[in-house]
Amino acid sequence: MKLVVVSDSHGDEQILQVIVDHYQGQVDALIHCGDSELSWDDPLRQHFQIVQGNMDFDQNFPLTVTTEIAGQKILVVHGHRYGVNFGLEQLALLAQEQQADLVFYGHTHQLACAMNQQRLFLNPGSISQPRGRFVSLRGTYAVVEVNGAEINVQYYQRNLQPVPGLNFQFTKK
Repeated sequence: MKLVVVSDSHGDEQILQVIVDHYQGQVDALIHCGDSELSWDDPLRQHFQIVQGNMDFDQNFPLTVTTEIAGQKILVVHGHRYGVNFGLEQLALLAQEQQADLVFYGHTHQLACAMNQQRLFLNPGSISQPRGRFVSLRGTYAVVEVNGAEINVQYYQRNLQPVPGLNFQFTKK
């Protein structure tokens, strides 16, 4: 299974279209972790599984999405309602409750990737307004591949090029 995970595009429809054009038909899903600032009627919406962020004012977007793809239960949230600026405890409790294997979130505009209790917690960073240590990359997203018990994560820049050294491999027990 291969997924593209993006977040916090803040109205930058051009980069979302670039990602759709590049990955369409090559991945199992395109996931947006909120603050897309798209309207429900925007044609780009149909390409992504999108949750509502704190800057998304169209109430048609769900606050959370739980889906299953290739046997992996995936939880998607923006993160603002789960205190992700202060830690992942609340989000971890939700993930446990939902029995999620993969947890994707945004809001902080800072990329993060870790395994916790056999769950992948991933923030792709902001594709349009990055903050923190990797701000010089000018925006990131992640490609997540799951093959059996192995999970591979590679971060990419807006120019669709992989970020050297920003790749992670995990093995689920």
